[in-house]
Amino acid sequence: MDRRMFLKASAGGAALTLSAPFVALNAAPLTLRWAHFAQEDHPANTAAKQFAARVEARTAGEIKINIFPNNVLGGPPEQAQQIKLGTIDMGLPTQGQLDKYDTAFAAVMLPFVFDSPEHVFRVLDGSAMTWLAPLAEKQGFILLHNWEYGFRNVTNSVRPIHTPDDVKGLKLRTPPELQIQASMEALGAVVQAIAFPELYLALSQKVVDGEENPIAVIYFNKFYEVQKHLAITRHVYNNMIHTVSAATWKKLTPPQQAIFREESAAAGNLMRKLIADDEAEQIKKLEAAGMQVTRPDLAPFRAKMEPAYARIATYAGEANVKKFRELVEQGRNARP
Repeated sequence: MDRRMFLKASAGGAALTLSAPFVALNAAPLTLRWAHFAQEDHPANTAAKQFAARVEARTAGEIKINIFPNNVLGGPPEQAQQIKLGTIDMGLPTQGQLDKYDTAFAAVMLPFVFDSPEHVFRVLDGSAMTWLAPLAEKQGFILLHNWEYGFRNVTNSVRPIHTPDDVKGLKLRTPPELQIQASMEALGAVVQAIAFPELYLALSQKVVDGEENPIAVIYFNKFYEVQKHLAITRHVYNNMIHTVSAATWKKLTPPQQAIFREESAAAGNLMRKLIADDEAEQIKKLEAAGMQVTRPDLAPFRAKMEPAYARIATYAGEANVKKFRELVEQGRNARP
């Protein structure tokens, strides 16, 4: 071979060798797994699909996201643990799942503290996020944005609920979250923790008399098929929080991280709108399906919550509950 041709070929080979790793790194997209517990037709999944599509588009296909709804990778507590460990990349835990890792999150779900959805959003998107996000990051969770879940309401198959006395003695399923359990027990209910995937069957077999959840959850999981009465108690507000594993977050470039935050906010706002737009219509559909709906005066219910507050403060910490109640009051007094 001519010496000049040999040198030229060698140089070309070296260039190819040097460039090969770059090409290989960009040839395959980063594929992430996102598990959550909402049904496929729930607004949370609609919002998740929007997020995934927009992230893929804005990263020119560098990031693809596979969504696993409806608890297919385990129930909510298992999902939260998998996010922490990095075995799944993203999820939509509520404060009730995150308070197992830092009890400050337990203070968010105090019963009857919020006046309206607007009051909630001012507090949770503002001062509460500033407080809680660094605590979550220390535990392996990156909080992107608050999504929706909603105010929780009580259903049962025994009797309509008009007063706190109507709750007394009912066997009610709650998630394994002290705030919700304490609120129902303060009203005299007998509380039982049942995994969410098993709840419909437990209601149909009358293992428990009833349960409590946001309207969308009651509707999309067809609890109206096995429950007769719905009381609009709005006793506890909680929401899904779009959360990324800290291990996964480190794999993203700063521009990609910015895209995640922007699209999470957009998707979360979409979910909030869908929930708000749909709730009144869903209540009508629940009534049409045979549920009797009551709208009790909530003042007598609030008046019975002091034992619940005391129990929550014991778990969450007096200082955390005090701080959160201060944030709630600041949000109440803030101008929209």
